[in-house]
This record gives sequence, C-alpha cells and structure tokens, in this order.
Amino acid sequence: MNNQELDILKQASAWLHDGHQVLLATVVNSWGSSPRPPGSLMAMREDGHVSGSVSGGCIEDDLIGRVLGQGLPKLPELVTYGEDAEEMRRFGLPCGGTLRLVLEPCSGKNDFDELLNELSQGKIITRQLNLQTGESQLRDAHENEILQLNQESLSSVYGPRYRLLIIGAGQVSSLLAEIAISLDFAVTICDPREEYYEEWKLKNTVLTTEMPDDAVAEMSVDKRTAIVALTHDPKLDDLALMEGLKSPAFYVAALGSKLNNENRRKRLKLFDLSSEQIADLKGPAGLSIGSKTPAEIAVSIAAELISIKNGLHSIA
Repeated sequence: MNNQELDILKQASAWLHDGHQVLLATVVNSWGSSPRPPGSLMAMREDGHVSGSVSGGCIEDDLIGRVLGQGLPKLPELVTYGEDAEEMRRFGLPCGGTLRLVLEPCSGKNDFDELLNELSQGKIITRQLNLQTGESQLRDAHENEILQLNQESLSSVYGPRYRLLIIGAGQVSSLLAEIAISLDFAVTICDPREEYYEEWKLKNTVLTTEMPDDAVAEMSVDKRTAIVALTHDPKLDDLALMEGLKSPAFYVAALGSKLNNENRRKRLKLFDLSSEQIADLKGPAGLSIGSKTPAEIAVSIAAELISIKNGLHSIA
C-alpha cells in the first residue's frame, strides 16, 4: 500500500464525515497489460467526484456514468472490464488487459477511521469485506498476507510492507526519508544528538533518540527491514551496523568514501561479526550514478535499496 492509496482512504473518510455517500473501488484481479495492479483503489462520491484511479481514465468515466445514472449499489458488486476485444478498445485497455473490481458502497457507519488510526501506528491491517452483507472487519495482517478474493469475501491488506531505519537526522536523511515514504516504507529516524533531533521536522516518520544499537534491537528487525547509517560518526554508525549485519535485514548500508568504508570494515572485524556478515555491508551506500548533492546521494541510496528489495542487485 503506497501513500497515494492512504490519501484515498483519508479522502473517502472525509467525504463520509461530510455526509456524502462513497463508492470504494478496489482492483482485485488483473490479466495481461492491465494499467493498475491488484490492491489499487479509487474512491468516488455520489456526485461523481473522484480520488485515485483504477485505469487510465475510461473505466473511471464508465463508473462515474453508472453512479450518476443509477446511484451507488446497495451491496458490494464484482465487475469485470476488458472481457472481449470490443471492451478493451472501448475502455482503452492495453492489448490483452483485463481488470476485475469490487465496488463497495460506503455510507453512515464505517470502519475507515479505525483503519486509518491503526495505519497511523505503522501497523499492517487486513480489512475483510463480506460481499453478501457489505459488513467489514479489521484485524492484524498475517506475515506475507496479500489481497484475497473468494465468493464470500474480499480481504484487502493495508499498511507499509517494508521498514527503513535511518541513523542520523541530517539533510541526506530527510531527503532519503521522503523518497522512502513515497515508496511505501515505514521510516524510523535514530539520532541521539540533541542538536540534530530537535531540528527534525519531517512528518510521517518515527523519531527515536536512543543509541543506534538499542534502536536496531527495539525494531525487532526482519527480512523486510533496511538499515542505512548516515551520520559519518563511527561511534553512532558502527553501533547500528554491528547489530544490523547480524540481523535478517535485507539491506544494511553506510555513507562515506571507499577509504572510509574500508576502515569501517576493519573496525567491524573487531566485533563479533563473521567475514560473510561484514561482506553484506553496502558501503559506500548507493548506486554509482556520480551523485554529488544531498538529493542525488539520497536518490542513489534509494535506487540501490529498491533494486535489492526487488531482487535485481546481489546483497553479497
């Protein structure tokens, strides 16, 4: 679930609080070159105002026409677009593209506020919608749970699926955090230095002033966690790396020159780390794109992080 979809849920909740009826459309299946993946959301008011999208535009136009002409359905409906060549042409779907949507009418009592509150705490939540009654229930998502549809219900999974711990609250950290948030990471910033943490202003992040090794332990690091050390201070960075390299984290990296990172690896050998664990350290952090400015450095780190997450760049 990305930030755009969180914004769609917030907009839907705001419309409901203002007394509007809302249709929530969720992409549940896609085949071929469909424009939007499963889990994509669109919210629509009863007067046709829209937040989000489920296609390039033509399906939205059809849904607006349905709502304006017929009103919202009484119960959730399952609809499919692009079942034949004529529909693909009419709705502007790419060659072979087919989309299946669940259309959920929302008005009055709903669980969006509760859902948004849970998501604001960094939780991953499953919302199970009964397709026969329109009732929904929330629960904590199981590990690696994904969207599921059967004849009785739709189970949608909301919330950040990956976490990023950044050591240091400087400029590069702020820029990297902004990128990571847009990429669906829950971001934690760790910096025990008062002169830095008191100036941290970025929203949608968690700030901790613990020592970095304590912060790593507190996070219960798993294989969906990335750790990046950006302080240039060995007393802080090395503490995080020492713990991070022993953890299941899929990405552990440190900023600095090649010489600095060679010296860092020598220091790490003095701790209880194997050669294989030290070899997992990405340093200098980031892909080699000739980055010079803080923004370019943040982009290079984000690019390397995503390439490893997606299995396109070896951790070793």
